[in-house]
Amino acid sequence: MYKNVIFDLDGTLLNTREDLAAAVNWVCARHGWPAHGVEEYKYFVGNGAPKLLERVVPPEVEITEELRRVTLEEFTERYNAHKEDKTTVYPGMPEAVRQLREAGLTLAVLSNKPHDAAFPVVERYYPGVFHAVQGALPGVPVKPDPTLLYRLMGELGAAVDDTLFVGDSNVDIRTAKSGGLAGCGVLWGFRTRQELESEGADYIVRTPEELTDLILTGVQHENPTSHAK
Repeated sequence: MYKNVIFDLDGTLLNTREDLAAAVNWVCARHGWPAHGVEEYKYFVGNGAPKLLERVVPPEVEITEELRRVTLEEFTERYNAHKEDKTTVYPGMPEAVRQLREAGLTLAVLSNKPHDAAFPVVERYYPGVFHAVQGALPGVPVKPDPTLLYRLMGELGAAVDDTLFVGDSNVDIRTAKSGGLAGCGVLWGFRTRQELESEGADYIVRTPEELTDLILTGVQHENPTSHAK
């Protein structure tokens, strides 16, 4: 069994898509750029705020360092003021993580969301559940680079062979692999089973209940290629 579980945030613990879309579309409006539908943001998010903003810049607009700076400042201010307007937990996830915590597991969050936004939003929706929360830091590579993953594991005292990484996207499975961890893909988030399978997810779960079964008992409901402990 695993002793430590590290979770992605957006699309795994929280459905943040509408608030992210609203904040980015607000930036687009300020610059006279087209807005994007909420569904499009399923594939825009996942690599951090700078990359998210880069993806909505029209192709005819040159992406300069000044534009990057201005749009990131605009987005950060707007998102921080409205990050809880429509954000919700995924049904069953609060109960699942509390069950894992009560079973004695060490739980953490690793997100490409800026740290100043990630920490308070986790505490808002999952108070007192996680032992550590790590968001993106200026000048430090984001997931799937393992730099912050290793920092977080060091803080937890977590070993590679007893730690599971859980997320909803190819970025999360790549993060697990880059850090030498097993990766579990979840199907209630932003991305698809095909994406998770093509990245080589060790496990795939459809519901939070399946996730707790996998972690606590090693029981899998779907994925025959597992190496559950």
